Amino acid sequence: MATSEVPTASNRQTAVFLQKACLRHHYIRSRDTSCIVERPERLRAVNIGLAAAVARLEDIPGRVAYLQDNKPDADELVSALGRLDLASSESNGPSPRVPVHFVHSDATVDILNNPAVKFVHGDIDGDVYLENLKNWAKMSKEKVEKGDSEIPETLSQGDLYLCPESIDAIQGALGTVCQAVDIVVNSLHSEAEGNVRTSQAFVAIRPPGHHCGEDTPSGFCFVNNVAVAAAHAHLRHGINRVVILDIDLHHGNGTQSIVWQINEETYRKSLEQKYGAPPGKPGLQIYYGSLHDVLSYPCEDGKAALVQAASVSIHGPHGQHIQNIHLRPYSSKEQFWDELYSGPYAKLIGKAAEFLDSSGGQGDDVMVFISCGFDASEHEYPSMSRHKRQVPTTFYHRFARDARAFAERFARGRLISVLEGGYSDRALTSGALAHLTGLAHTDHTLVDEIWWSEDSLIQLEKATKRHRGGKNSQATQPAPWLERTLEVFAQIDSSHTMPTTSSRAAIPPSSRVLRERKNPAVTETERSSSSSPSKESASARKDNSISDAKGAMLKQESEEVHVTSGDSKSESSAALSDIPGPSAEPKKLPRVILRLGPRRNSPS
Repeated sequence: MATSEVPTASNRQTAVFLQKACLRHHYIRSRDTSCIVERPERLRAVNIGLAAAVARLEDIPGRVAYLQDNKPDADELVSALGRLDLASSESNGPSPRVPVHFVHSDATVDILNNPAVKFVHGDIDGDVYLENLKNWAKMSKEKVEKGDSEIPETLSQGDLYLCPESIDAIQGALGTVCQAVDIVVNSLHSEAEGNVRTSQAFVAIRPPGHHCGEDTPSGFCFVNNVAVAAAHAHLRHGINRVVILDIDLHHGNGTQSIVWQINEETYRKSLEQKYGAPPGKPGLQIYYGSLHDVLSYPCEDGKAALVQAASVSIHGPHGQHIQNIHLRPYSSKEQFWDELYSGPYAKLIGKAAEFLDSSGGQGDDVMVFISCGFDASEHEYPSMSRHKRQVPTTFYHRFARDARAFAERFARGRLISVLEGGYSDRALTSGALAHLTGLAHTDHTLVDEIWWSEDSLIQLEKATKRHRGGKNSQATQPAPWLERTLEVFAQIDSSHTMPTTSSRAAIPPSSRVLRERKNPAVTETERSSSSSPSKESASARKDNSISDAKGAMLKQESEEVHVTSGDSKSESSAALSDIPGPSAEPKKLPRVILRLGPRRNSPS
């Protein structure tokens, strides 16, 4: 479907969607959550980065005049929400001076009755998986209290967990990403009336989704958020061509599997119509491109099917449009940008352009998604990124900028980025900061990499570090950008509402084991203090053996704070590194008695 010339991006706005229900998905098998890297606190770290991005963008010269000349229609968002078949949401923009708008969403869907969810995860013979998922969450507390696992034994015990509130988080995440699709698509009409338009969106939700196939949860993922969003765009808005760009450290095996099935069905129908079947509505065609580490999960054990899936590239035959690119090590920033980013990594977007060019070019039926994981960051835990296939933080800014330009060319600017992985606080904060500035700002010559330099991140972590009682403190007056960051963060963050767990015995590890691994990053002292068995269970497949993940979080170099969902205490990583293992006896301080004054019978 051809369109008129793409308008300039000067009157565009980026929406950031936040969903409080996503904090409710938490680990309940025991109070010890030190091994759980996919945790509610991830969203707090992301929000710090988003707030810092707003503060930094406000400092750009001329920013005030920009939005004074292009004041958004106050009724636009309300009008768009009124057209949705979703729960309403409260929206507010913490800063009228930058093209960023925050939406505090309470949108939700019923996974058993939503067409897009059933399109991706349903079953012809009944929605068996979706019904099971609801039942697993409903019965989770009862099972754990009996000493059982809430997850069926056939599923991975180390990287999957549920609690009764997990369904609220899952349905809220899906509702929010579908809401983002509705607002981005519907706001196209407001631009014709001279109003500021929401062209791009970043959706900060969890649990992530790109490892989940049609009925195969894995890698922290229970439903595929991006695939459901693409299906919603197709079924509700007539979006027939979708581009998914996956930049998580790990291959999105679930997304690729779903995309393959959708493309296969569309191709089959096209063949039937070619040979005499009555024409019907156009089917959905999806390009899936992934930039990932083929040595990491889910390919770490070298299983042929998984490695092959993470390496295949096919463009056209059997209706498939898949591009997989492997991350490579680099020795300098110059090598990364000049050789890797401009070379093999550029094929991720380049092949997407070929897909759209070959299927009709730019059009109103095109939409672009980013599966945005920050776990390839240079600041990710060593245990998660132990193969050294990393990217500099600026990658998240540059990729957002290039994806935005791609969406402007082919999709009328419609681009939605959805949070996937990223587990250290610094990786999440720096990645979100860089990524949002790339999505929101068009003149990238005014964006400074110093915003996410190590020194700036340390200042940001100190300013936002939690202390006992939940209060932030500063010994001195913070810099203006830090002060503004704290103001915005206070308006957008809901991490103080995170649930707590009750104490209970831990579930014994799975008896399904793989070969023993020895990671040089883990010392023998750390290994002996861990309660994990020496063999890694088959469930701990998300690139974190229990000892590795715990060691990384206890030894993290940055001054991050991890507030576990089972404990209200907040301690720095330096203090945590001195805590003995679970079975160690607490150290006793020697008793010291001080005697003051002269001794008896002694001369004065």
